[in-house]
Amino acid sequence: MEYLGQIDEASYLSVLNAPVYRKIMRCFYREYEKMNFQLYKEDIFDLLKKDNEFENYTMEQLVLDLNALVKWKNLTPIQDPGRVYTIADYKNKQYQYTMSEYAVEIERLTVRLENIFVESGNLSTNFFLRLEKSLNEAPEMKTATLKEVNEWWRLLQEDFKRLNQNYQDYLRDFYSGKTEQLMKSVEFVVHKDKFIKYLTEFVQEIQRHSHRIERILKTNLSDIEEQILEKVIQSELDIPHALLEIHGNAEARIRENVYGKWTSLKHWFIGSDQHECECKKVLKVTNDVIRSIIQNAALIVQIQNWGISRKDDYKKFLQLFLNCEDMNEAGKLSAHVFGIQKIQHFKTIQPRESDSINSSIYEEEPCEFLLKPHTRNYREKKEKSGFRDKTMEKRLQREMYLSQARRQKEIVMRYIKNNKIIFSEIDEPVTEEIRIVFLQWIAQANMNSQKVGRTEYGQEYRLIRKKENCVLKCQDGNLIMPCYILEFKQS
Repeated sequence: MEYLGQIDEASYLSVLNAPVYRKIMRCFYREYEKMNFQLYKEDIFDLLKKDNEFENYTMEQLVLDLNALVKWKNLTPIQDPGRVYTIADYKNKQYQYTMSEYAVEIERLTVRLENIFVESGNLSTNFFLRLEKSLNEAPEMKTATLKEVNEWWRLLQEDFKRLNQNYQDYLRDFYSGKTEQLMKSVEFVVHKDKFIKYLTEFVQEIQRHSHRIERILKTNLSDIEEQILEKVIQSELDIPHALLEIHGNAEARIRENVYGKWTSLKHWFIGSDQHECECKKVLKVTNDVIRSIIQNAALIVQIQNWGISRKDDYKKFLQLFLNCEDMNEAGKLSAHVFGIQKIQHFKTIQPRESDSINSSIYEEEPCEFLLKPHTRNYREKKEKSGFRDKTMEKRLQREMYLSQARRQKEIVMRYIKNNKIIFSEIDEPVTEEIRIVFLQWIAQANMNSQKVGRTEYGQEYRLIRKKENCVLKCQDGNLIMPCYILEFKQS
């Protein structure tokens, strides 16, 4: 690769205003497919207006966006002298716009990217048959014309390319996150047999045809590499290539391209000591997919079986144990039902009736122990009880609160003299509750610029502050504070 610089033509895909630029270029591309190669800005404006998202879009904005696309070389402006009727038209420079070659290829790429998951691959074995048929015709190419050789080579490479692309697209879906999640769902169990059958048939076909193609390649390998590939290169040179002729390196590039494609096809079917052939890798990947499908299906079935109730089975076993005549028969039944048991020894603090070490556990009297689950979420069941009627208690509490509020209001109102409360003139100690009420009123008035407030009793007042300080005597101590005056509005 000789050119590794920045591609300006792709800038419109990632800038801030990308949705608008992409819509404009998509309109150009759709018209390009209809053989309308040159468009006026009025034509583009009409196409954009058909979309509801461009309802408020203006011609001035379109001109700016077209200039940006011209700057990035996505559009090529062509001045139309035939549309110039006045000097003003000449100054406005009526242009026709056409897409550049880079822009056409970029739009084709974006369309393919948008439909990459819609066009799913398949595992058709027809390409193996066509490859086998084309390789069988290889000896005939030694005497064929250059045109026939070129057609044979292009058909061979097209089939090989489609084979590679199809199996990669199909198997790629099985390694995506969504498909992996789907394979672990219960709904996938219904379709698993269909997938397994499809993949198994592909494996059988690829095994059958790959051996044939490998044998054909080894038989004709020397003729193809020594004679036929040279005729392919000569057939490609007979086709005029403008850019390659200008640079003067047409034969070297064509030779590199032809031998590279042939090496890829050869290594797909024939392995070597250094690397394994691609055909065997495809078989391994396909077998892994089949194995994954079977494992996921088995796991899903197992999870479903976990939810089945074993209640009837347990009842049957309990009935069988109850019908046992002695412990010996019960032990045999236990061995048959549960198999070999893992013995665990438990020590308890219950006193024994006998201290003999030779006495069996079956000779001891049974004891009952309360077992609790060792889980975080376990909570002991609480005894259920009804709701007790607390209407009287609520009524008493309400009356107590209202009487306390009335008493507090009577006390506070005693301090209002001549519609004022002058804190410096209060001589008797105030209670803690009264002090809290006074401070709340002061704080409420200080929170606004007018220094006014309203008490909880609906009285409006204004806060006046003098320069000196005063001492408010309280039952729990003295409070040094600014000399405030609360002046109440006359009602």
